[in-house]
Amino acid sequence: MATYKKRGYKPKTKEEEVEIQEQDSTTAEVFNTLDESASKSEEWVAKNQKAILGVIGVIAVGVLAYLAYVNFVQNPKINDANNEMYYPQQYLDQALNDASANKDSLLTLALNGSEGKYGFLDIIKNYGGTPTANLANYSAGMAYLNLKNYQEAINHLEDFSTSNVTLGALAKGGIGDAFMQLNQTEDALEYYEKAVAQGDNDFTTPRYLYKAGVAALELGEKDKALKYFERVKNEFSTSLEASTIDAFIGKAK
Repeated sequence: MATYKKRGYKPKTKEEEVEIQEQDSTTAEVFNTLDESASKSEEWVAKNQKAILGVIGVIAVGVLAYLAYVNFVQNPKINDANNEMYYPQQYLDQALNDASANKDSLLTLALNGSEGKYGFLDIIKNYGGTPTANLANYSAGMAYLNLKNYQEAINHLEDFSTSNVTLGALAKGGIGDAFMQLNQTEDALEYYEKAVAQGDNDFTTPRYLYKAGVAALELGEKDKALKYFERVKNEFSTSLEASTIDAFIGKAK
């Protein structure tokens, strides 16, 4: 094995002299190769400098254009959409929470707007691609569901997406409700199961476990129905659905 030799070291044997010469030759070759590679790289950069600067310029312009779009187009668009959302949402909330209200009229106002104010459908059309338009799809879907326009409810709720567990479950469950009203029980069961799969919580999970069980029972899938009903009884014993679940467990057995 070769060993490190200090500067000025004189070989003691002919073999050592040959070995040192070979090492020096190899080192020289390496440095020559590195010098040649560096020279070629410098030549390539010099030759293609305009193209390189052009690419950098395109990237810089793209970044600046994106930042300008976000600051001067997208953010103001989102702010405008949020302001427009306030009006129809008031009508929807009133329709769903006030038993004495003229429900259908309020839902129609929420969807279509009036007196120069946007409804959910206007927001979806004019502010597409914003989070507000996405949320407007959810609200429009729920409005159509309460107006018994089930196909439109399905269309808008399917266009809605969210990472929020509760809203996601309500949207999938709303599609399930629409399919049940259309007598498409298999589709309804599929969406109730999707609603449950969004994630466990004390509000939506027992509701859609119960509805999934009822749909499965209608389809003659008693084992599946029993599994859902028993989950309500065992895991959500304080829920509203649990208060009558024993009767459904009996039907499933």
